[in-house]
Amino acid sequence: MSCRIHVFPTVLSPSLSANYTSKNLISVSPRPRFSLNRSRPNTQLSWKKTLKPLKRRKLEIRSSTHDPGETGRWGKFVPKGAVAEKIFRLISGATSSPICQFVSSPTTFLHSVDPRIKLVWLLALVALPARSHIVMRFGLVIYLALLSIWILPKHVWMDQLGRVGLLSGFLFLMLGFGSDGVPPLVQLRTPPAAMVGLPDIPMSLGGYSYLVMKLGPLQLTRKGLSVASTSACLTFTIFQSASLCLTTTTPEQLASAFGWFMHPLACIGAPVAEIILTLLLSLRFVNLVFDEVRNAALGIVARRIKWRQLTVMETIDIYVIYVRRIFKNIFSHAEQISQAMIVRGFRGKSNYHKIYLLSDSSDSSLGMEDIISLLCLVALIGGAFLSEFFLT
Repeated sequence: MSCRIHVFPTVLSPSLSANYTSKNLISVSPRPRFSLNRSRPNTQLSWKKTLKPLKRRKLEIRSSTHDPGETGRWGKFVPKGAVAEKIFRLISGATSSPICQFVSSPTTFLHSVDPRIKLVWLLALVALPARSHIVMRFGLVIYLALLSIWILPKHVWMDQLGRVGLLSGFLFLMLGFGSDGVPPLVQLRTPPAAMVGLPDIPMSLGGYSYLVMKLGPLQLTRKGLSVASTSACLTFTIFQSASLCLTTTTPEQLASAFGWFMHPLACIGAPVAEIILTLLLSLRFVNLVFDEVRNAALGIVARRIKWRQLTVMETIDIYVIYVRRIFKNIFSHAEQISQAMIVRGFRGKSNYHKIYLLSDSSDSSLGMEDIISLLCLVALIGGAFLSEFFLT
């Protein structure tokens, strides 16, 4: 009887470590080795298997209808995805605070000041920054900022001062370093004094310097500082003073004050009544415009549109629909206002109708707030003129 003997390779099990912990009774070495006694005694087999990462396909939105292989250059400028939704959220948030609208509460002393005095203040704040010293200009800005913080509610003045301050600061930097910032390359036509044999011109003993600050290739000179401060302060005072006046004064009071100042023009045949009515309707219409812009933006945000799944043309279509809806609602409100005026007897001629305002400025009685405002205005104008003589 014949028997066959088969020799099997001996497999060595992983060595067990005697240093066990409280969590593991047996600790296995991290890299076990299998050794074959006969054929390959030093062969090592790795338990790890290398997996190649899958390549993700990039989906590119095409904005060219003629050639499907090329993307139009204007496609990258169209906001897509979360950017489009952020734009609508910013629009709805920016118009949530009252801009150039009357705020009835909290009632402050500025609400009780005569609207005619407010108009005189507006005229003075427009004219003074261009004719006063730079210290006076920045003083007007600080004064208006503190007055806005005191008069307006917190959510209103934070929004208004932030936007107006950002615009004025950007204008100051651009004009300060741009008007006279780059030094011109000028070559003198006369030889230097040392070559001719003349003594050098002595330096100024007063410390005067035309150059205020140098930032790399740009420089801030006295001329640039004057132009930048005038433009920035004038921009801030115009926007913020108008906002304060419209926030603390009703449209009827402003229209009545304008009518009081324009009353002498009626003697020469000027249509004062029509001008005042147009002004009143314009001030009333500002609230409707901001409300429609905000409501249309909130309507789009509330629909939870999946912007990432839209193409460029679909995103543009939503913006077009948004603008179209705004104008449609505004024209609808204008038509309703005109129909209401026609029903009440308005025919478009001053001979056929008379405008009755809720507040009448014909009463010339002035209160304590009006007297204090006039005294402050006189002091401000006097300080602006005196600053030209003592601060220069």
